[in-house]
Amino acid sequence: MTEDTTDPATDVFITHRNLLFTVAYEMLGSAADAEDVLQETWLRWVRVDLGRVSDQRAYLVRITTRQALNRLRTLKRRREAYVGPWLPEPLVTAPDVAEDVELAESMSMAMMLVLESLSPTERAVFVLREVFEVGYDEIAEAVDKTPDAVRQIAHRARKHVGARRPRTTASRSQAQTALESFRHAVETGNPQALLDVLAPDVVLLSDGGGLKKAALRPIVGAEKIVRFYLGGTAKLQATVTWEPTIVNGSPALAAYVDGTLDGVMALRVENTRIAGLYFVRNPEKLTHLTSETPLTR
Repeated sequence: MTEDTTDPATDVFITHRNLLFTVAYEMLGSAADAEDVLQETWLRWVRVDLGRVSDQRAYLVRITTRQALNRLRTLKRRREAYVGPWLPEPLVTAPDVAEDVELAESMSMAMMLVLESLSPTERAVFVLREVFEVGYDEIAEAVDKTPDAVRQIAHRARKHVGARRPRTTASRSQAQTALESFRHAVETGNPQALLDVLAPDVVLLSDGGGLKKAALRPIVGAEKIVRFYLGGTAKLQATVTWEPTIVNGSPALAAYVDGTLDGVMALRVENTRIAGLYFVRNPEKLTHLTSETPLTR
């Protein structure tokens, strides 16, 4: 019989790690920064006297939220100088995340962009309350506000998000069908097939971060997007393939150029047609796609 040397603090942290990571990621839009926040949370957690903590989950969420808030305020300033459209870092997720409809929607590229328009405190309150159903008193401790102030912030954030929340009028099967049609169209270079699957007012956002070629402004309209894509691929002296994956709780495509990961395309589908395309090419945002285990609930 071997002696049990497991550290209780480690056991508690591991139990709640996925929750803490998801809270940090939804606040920051960056898996790399979320991992850094978890490291900071861990360093503070191991110094805590567990005997004096009545609710370990709440305590960990509070530490994580405070560390994420500090980092988010810094990131906000950095993103103001970002080259071209900024998109969240794609996060590979397991199928069970997609089955949780509310979680999948909150992690979607479209929704994460809406959260970017909130202030750091509004975003923290919205994520904790609306996504994870954390109580107002608990949130108040995490963001250093009174419960009444948190209720007001939550109301303001809900109203703000509600006015900008993307319409979700496609089922998972419809989204999957649209993705497969889009994949076939781009791989065959068929312009009419692309036009058939894209909504007339579809918007393409591409994020190269100044490190990879990408459109510096949103491209609006199916015909413009088709010309942009086909014009770009025509200049490539390489083989481009698209592989299905699950990113941020939704079906997506990973683009490979001569076998090397070049980008990730997330889609937003409305009424069987693609209304939003989110193409991340910034190599600094692709490292987790090949090195990390898919996030589960």
